[in-house]
Formats: sequence, structure tokens, C-alpha cells
Amino acid sequence: MSKIYFISGGTRSGKSKFAEKIAKNFKEITYVALSEKQNNDIEWQRRVERHKKRRPDNWKTIETDEIINVLKNESTTLLIDSLGGFIMKGLSMKVNEWKEYKNKFIYHLINYKNTLIIVGEQVGWGLVSEYKVSNLFADRLGETLNAITKIADKNWLTINGKAIRLDDIFIDI
Repeated sequence: MSKIYFISGGTRSGKSKFAEKIAKNFKEITYVALSEKQNNDIEWQRRVERHKKRRPDNWKTIETDEIINVLKNESTTLLIDSLGGFIMKGLSMKVNEWKEYKNKFIYHLINYKNTLIIVGEQVGWGLVSEYKVSNLFADRLGETLNAITKIADKNWLTINGKAIRLDDIFIDI
């Protein structure tokens, strides 16, 4: 069974930096950039480059939107950044297909044979979108964050460049 560190937070809250700080305590790291390649988005490419520059040279990097295959085939400590790519892949799925996909993902997280450091976005703290797809993204992300929080050994929330260990201050709801 895996040991899971789960870090969530809003945009530019420090979640990736904090996950990388945790990962530096492990000998062998595979960094999983969980998204489709976005070659036409220059701002996205700049963000990816900033992330790459922060990482040590000895970390292996996998860029993919197929996280379940990575969980099946890798054996090193994984830093998965971030869950939005997983959610995006599931947006076109019908409800039952989505549930099966999410449950399969959770199953493989639980049964991974090494440490997992998972980064997840927090959305929905502000306005409700007028667009159905945006609300579907927020709902499915929320479901997934809740599921991972339940199986994680350590849960962190990053906000304004600070990390709060949720396990020390939470009340189950």
C-alpha cells in the first residue's frame, strides 16, 4: 500500500513548490506532469518551463494525461502535478463512466507500491460559472479531492505561499 502526501490549493498558492520540497526528501523521484501538451499556448509553455527549472536534474519526468498507466508501470516515488489533467480527461465521460474511471484511479493510488505526492487544484471558492463544463469540472474535481483526502496519510492546504497541515486541525464532515 502506498504512502500518500496530498497537497491542494488555489492558483499560485505554492502547492507545486511545497510538493517539490517534500519530494526532495526521497532518493528517486518521477515527476508526472499530468496534462495534455498544449503547444499552441505560450503562457502554458512558460509555466511548464518555470516548473522544470525548479526541479533537480536527476528527477525523471513523464508528461502524460494517462495517470492510471503510470501508476501501473512505475515503481519510484511519484510526484503527480496536478489533478486537473485527470479531471479534464474525464469531462466528456457520462456519469457512470466517470465514476468507474475515478474509482479505478483511487484503487491504483491505494495499491501503488511506493510513495505518492499528489497536487490538486482548489476551485469553486468564488463565483459559480455560467458554463456547464466549468461546473462539471469543479464538481468532479471536488469529488476527487474528497476521495484522495480520505486515503491520504498527510493532507496539506497551501494558501498565499503557506502550507497548513489539515490532519492536525480538521473535523470530518
